[in-house]
Amino acid sequence: MKSMKDKFTVRKKFIIEGVLSLLIAVTPLMFYFYKYLPLEETWSFLGIEFTANGFNDVSDAFYYYFNKIVPLLLLIIWFITSRNWWYHAILIPIAMYSFQFFNVLNYENSKLDENEILYVVAVTMVVVPIVYFIRVKLVDKHVHGIDLEAMDTELQILKEKEELRKEREKLEQRQKTLSKKM
Repeated sequence: MKSMKDKFTVRKKFIIEGVLSLLIAVTPLMFYFYKYLPLEETWSFLGIEFTANGFNDVSDAFYYYFNKIVPLLLLIIWFITSRNWWYHAILIPIAMYSFQFFNVLNYENSKLDENEILYVVAVTMVVVPIVYFIRVKLVDKHVHGIDLEAMDTELQILKEKEELRKEREKLEQRQKTLSKKM
């Protein structure tokens, strides 16, 4: 029989996966949401007022918002659920869309998607070496059959053997000097 903890874990996992599946399923609706908005400077929904934020109208603003949010959301879901060794590389497009989304929220006339590359290059300079290091470790272990931990253990054993050999030589030397004295 399954314990209560197992049932709770399964239920929690089922809910999380259901929410992620629902988010993925509604992304096309989110992407084309701007088509159903009014072509006005402001729009109120549930007491929240949305403005054009420097764009021509609210519809244009939401077009740009969701053109950044939807891929960002899908990339974040992919990053969180990925089990591949290279999943850290997904951080690069996540950073790119994050910086672009921030730029869209702080929109200034005709300055859209210009300077994000500088920030993405900085993120790339951190992520690429990490991914490459992971790749090298995996290739060494699984392709070349090099197990670094086993090598470290073997080196440690050799060091200990060398220390024991030196100790034995010292003891033999003492024994020889003691036997000469007697």
